[in-house]
Amino acid sequence: MTWEYALIGLVVGIIIGAVAVRFGNRKLREQRHMQYELEKTKAELADYREELTNHFARSAELLDNMARDYRQLYQHMAKGSNDLLPNLPGEQNPFAWQLTGSEADNDQAPVQMPRDYSDSGASGLLRGERPQRD
Repeated sequence: MTWEYALIGLVVGIIIGAVAVRFGNRKLREQRHMQYELEKTKAELADYREELTNHFARSAELLDNMARDYRQLYQHMAKGSNDLLPNLPGEQNPFAWQLTGSEADNDQAPVQMPRDYSDSGASGLLRGERPQRD
């Protein structure tokens, strides 16, 4: 009977020792804490990436809408300019040169902005000449 008590005591001692080592080991606790922090950081990074992707997708959609609205406004102004001022010379009507008949109803037509040329001729800036002062 004493050997039975000794065997039971040995088994209970091994179990208690294993539990004490398992929960008492400081490095193991630190490892679990670091693993938890790593998983938490990975989840936060995934959420941040998803939020960033959604932000840029929404920004692209808003920019597309803004470009489409601007194009429609410009075409509306050009059509109104041609309809309301048909006899106005082209150089005085800033919208007259832009609109053609097929572009009037097409909101996907490319918008070509007018070039800004100096009325007085070349200034000489690109040729290295200095402008004369009066």
